[in-house]
Amino acid sequence: MRRTVPAIALLALAPVALAACTSKSESAEGAIAVTATDTSCEVARDTGETGNNTFEITNNGSKVTEFYVYGEGDRVMGEVENVGPGLTRTLIVNFAEAGTYHTACKPGMVGDGIRSEFTVTGDSSKAADESGRLADAAAEYKRYVTSQVTALQETAAVFVAAVKSGDIEAAKAKFPTTRTYYERIEPIAESFPDDLDPRLDLREVDLEPGQKWTGFHRLEKDLWAQGLQPDTNAIADQLLADLKELSDGINSPDFTVDPIQVAGGAQTLLDEVSRTKITGEEDIFSGTDLWDFQANVDGSQAAIATLRPIVDEKDPALGTRIDQRFAELDAELALYRSGDGFVLYSTVTEPQRQALSQKIDALSAEVSQVQGVVAGQ
Repeated sequence: MRRTVPAIALLALAPVALAACTSKSESAEGAIAVTATDTSCEVARDTGETGNNTFEITNNGSKVTEFYVYGEGDRVMGEVENVGPGLTRTLIVNFAEAGTYHTACKPGMVGDGIRSEFTVTGDSSKAADESGRLADAAAEYKRYVTSQVTALQETAAVFVAAVKSGDIEAAKAKFPTTRTYYERIEPIAESFPDDLDPRLDLREVDLEPGQKWTGFHRLEKDLWAQGLQPDTNAIADQLLADLKELSDGINSPDFTVDPIQVAGGAQTLLDEVSRTKITGEEDIFSGTDLWDFQANVDGSQAAIATLRPIVDEKDPALGTRIDQRFAELDAELALYRSGDGFVLYSTVTEPQRQALSQKIDALSAEVSQVQGVVAGQ
């Protein structure tokens, strides 16, 4: 779930952001410059052509920002998160069809953002030809996502049954394993409209005035902190309903996977760890953050695996480096395993957290290059 970044998280993320950013002198040819401040979002061009379009987002404000490209119904076509003050990040979006889209900067990473129309013209068959070369990767990743959402619904049903029966210990045991399936594919959940991801995964600290709190973290608080509440069962039922909405969306004939967005999602999953999970603020009541760490890493690795034939053809050395970095991070996480799970994050010392952060940063620096390789930039 996207959320405001505390100062300590920004420090942890700094190497990732720097590795993923692009200086003005290194701007990709034909890139569309986006200049963001705390109150404005200036897109150099409001038109593009079908196929791959590169946006270079520079944050001249004082707040961390995000940049999104939306399709019909606010479907996320592409996003880049955690653009710190003074940084520039690159986003590549593949527009398969001509039409009207929208761009948005989100200063402070909250709200609907500062939006503008973006018109795409050209021959849709051109984009289709480009995507056709990546069809195998898209199909493989869609199969992965479908399998994860199926497992998510199945484990969530057991979790909710334990909650509604009042079996606190059974519900606690099921909480982190259920979330594992969600955390692996969260960038997909974030792409659906109507605040589906916040309904499922919003933290208490990110609640806006008057906003109803639902989802995993509300149930986490009930189980670990405040006890079952009069509306706990209703919240549990809503969780299942929202997960069904996610499953229906993924299994819809209209749901498609863009390999370029898959590459961006792999980076987003690692950014989630660096941005907030490393500080222990994700699962603040249960302390089950390390399950989320591993799930994000697993999801990123699965996404990259679907793209490896393309990466290995265009930049085999990058694939080798990514393999090495994943292995190093997995070995670091393995130090904190306990039985079938992990130790509570409260037992992980600050130096140990920094060691984890360094491994994540090193991996992110390599994964950040995949989107450009896949897009042929």
